[in-house]
Amino acid sequence: MVWPIPVWNAGLNGITNPISSTNALRRFFLVDGISGRIGNISNPPTYITVATSLTLSVYVTTGATWDQPPFQLTIQYQRIPSISRTAQVSFAVTYSQSQGTYKRDTDIALAILGSLAGLYAILETSSWIRRSGQQNIGIMVIIKFLAFLSGCLANTFFLITLGTAIYWLIAFKGQSSAVHVTLPPAGGQVETDFIIYLSVAFALKTLELIHLLVTQLTVSIFLIDWEKTKEKIISGLQEKSHASIWRTILVANEWNEIQTVRKISPMFQLFSVLLLLEVVGLKNIATKDLSLNLNPPIGTYLAPWSIILRYGIAASMWLAVGILQVLFFIVIYERFFEDKVRQFTDLCSLSNVSVFILTHRCYGYYIHGRSVHGQADVSMETMLINLKKEEENLCPLRGLEPSSDIQTFEVLLSDRVRDQYEKIIEPLYEAPRGHRKMNENNSLMQQRIKTYHTINRFLSSFLDHVYREMDYIVKDKLFLEHILNMEFQQPVERTFFFNDDSARFSRSLFYSNELVLLLFDTLLFCIIDLGTQNFMLATIITYIVQKLVEILRYHIGRKNVSRQTMVEENFLI
Repeated sequence: MVWPIPVWNAGLNGITNPISSTNALRRFFLVDGISGRIGNISNPPTYITVATSLTLSVYVTTGATWDQPPFQLTIQYQRIPSISRTAQVSFAVTYSQSQGTYKRDTDIALAILGSLAGLYAILETSSWIRRSGQQNIGIMVIIKFLAFLSGCLANTFFLITLGTAIYWLIAFKGQSSAVHVTLPPAGGQVETDFIIYLSVAFALKTLELIHLLVTQLTVSIFLIDWEKTKEKIISGLQEKSHASIWRTILVANEWNEIQTVRKISPMFQLFSVLLLLEVVGLKNIATKDLSLNLNPPIGTYLAPWSIILRYGIAASMWLAVGILQVLFFIVIYERFFEDKVRQFTDLCSLSNVSVFILTHRCYGYYIHGRSVHGQADVSMETMLINLKKEEENLCPLRGLEPSSDIQTFEVLLSDRVRDQYEKIIEPLYEAPRGHRKMNENNSLMQQRIKTYHTINRFLSSFLDHVYREMDYIVKDKLFLEHILNMEFQQPVERTFFFNDDSARFSRSLFYSNELVLLLFDTLLFCIIDLGTQNFMLATIITYIVQKLVEILRYHIGRKNVSRQTMVEENFLI
């Protein structure tokens, strides 16, 4: 089939050349030596007009028929004053395609996913209101809703940008010779929207990370010591010796250590992604041609980078390496090497110390560390004998209930228990921590010690069902409650302890928030590369930001642990 090729003279018609314009010409010339002759045609020309730029535009249809001419030749001319001078001539072929359907599909996806994100943010806010015991909608509820909404919308924009990039990778790079799908033009509406969506996703994910840090750095945590005082006979007199504080310090140190534990290794993540992109050469797939050569020879022509394809390759590799690390950590490393979260629960049992965590006003977690042997401040020989008894099932189970070995629980406190807890702990926050002298005559220190023992007695008595008006029941969560991460029944008269064999208390740590951290790292790496077009620089900056976030979480979290558990910060090493 023979197609007519309209000619667009950029000097006559302007640079903007709609491919379907009716002002196109039918003929063109490459060199004009006649127009520059003045006076007589036999006179030498004062200048020569040369076609210095020829661009053949090919319009690729998305349907069975063409709604406009498939070809157009755009020519730019230049006057050369001297016949002896040379001119640089360029020829290029560009492909274009209607992007209307892609824009429409993206808008539909954004509307649907954005609506779902808004609904999920409302559910999260409703759960927070229930767990915080809020009765009215105030400024704090609005702030929480916006924080939850930012996280949901960040995931929405990330899914849209990632889906768009992967689509263009498969649809464009999957072509062999005949071109049926073209990339969006540089600076066009599709690429501009893509950059905006990616920037918005990063900004919202940053807000979600800040909200996560603020939430984790303000949790209330108390270590319940179950150890009883010992009676000793000294010089014929019976005296009581207090339990050692070192077991509590040991548990506080271990909690402080696991605050920043993640399911992936950030250093391995950065090294692997950089290796795949730069050394293996996957970055070369992001060019604007159909080449899939990972290591093109030196000196060969390299097409310009495509922003969309470059993001698709970088984000895909980052997520792939991250997901593989998480799977390896869960399936292999935790099972056969080390599970720090489960080990922390075992340490609590060996130390005879329970952990009471409140992430909301009336909601939190409880780790039952009460020793089944009664005491943990014993000799090495006695401890080994006790462990042998547990191994041979010669002693009760470690669980909170006699017939259960479940040690971790989700807690939904009644208002009465929470009010009593706040009343007891209030003097602790009123007493300033500037006094460091370990002097028994120091009234502030005595007040802190008295408050500590009062809280310890109250919580231990509460767990032993001493207070009938502040009792609790242990139950399982409904399946839908697990899915929606909220509780349907409110603890009006009794507190609820929900069995938790999945150690959900790790939600107050980095450990169970790997998705937020992984997506933040992905967006940070890609947004830096978007601005610099340099994977090495993006790797360095991402590593620096990762370390800053980890240091911030560790040091402020350490101060919070010291303030909440009354273990001096000097002992948290």
